[in-house]
Amino acid sequence: MNHTRTEILVGFFVLVGIACLGYLAIKLGKLEVLASSGYIVYADFSSVAGLKVGDPVEIAGVKIGRIEAMRLADDRARLELRVQDGVKLQEDVIASVRSRGLIGDKFVLISPGGSDKTIPPGGRIRETESPPDITDLIGKFVGGDLTSKSDKGDKKDESQK
Repeated sequence: MNHTRTEILVGFFVLVGIACLGYLAIKLGKLEVLASSGYIVYADFSSVAGLKVGDPVEIAGVKIGRIEAMRLADDRARLELRVQDGVKLQEDVIASVRSRGLIGDKFVLISPGGSDKTIPPGGRIRETESPPDITDLIGKFVGGDLTSKSDKGDKKDESQK
């Protein structure tokens, strides 16, 4: 009789542990178990390096959606963005790929526009900015291709003397 009670308690704790692990796997994996709400908009980028399906879409640091799918459309990367129902995107918004810190997680930042017209479900964001390629920037810096305005101004002042 005592063994049966112990076995039931152990079984209960094992089931609770499995449920907790399942919950963590869903949350950490950014999976959605129930049907997704919101609407889809599309954005075409020349590069989406570092982005993956499930990464957030934000406006002013607030998550308003996520990347639903990525595919190649002609020679550009087409992102399918799922945006929350209550969020209306103006026709002239700008979508850009950003990262948190130097090597942090990537996300899509939406800069609000000023238009009165909104993008309908299934519509497309026209203005996009791809992430800068860090290796190209380092190469330009090391190679001396990057010049600052202050350097040009100093040379101009010296030629006038």
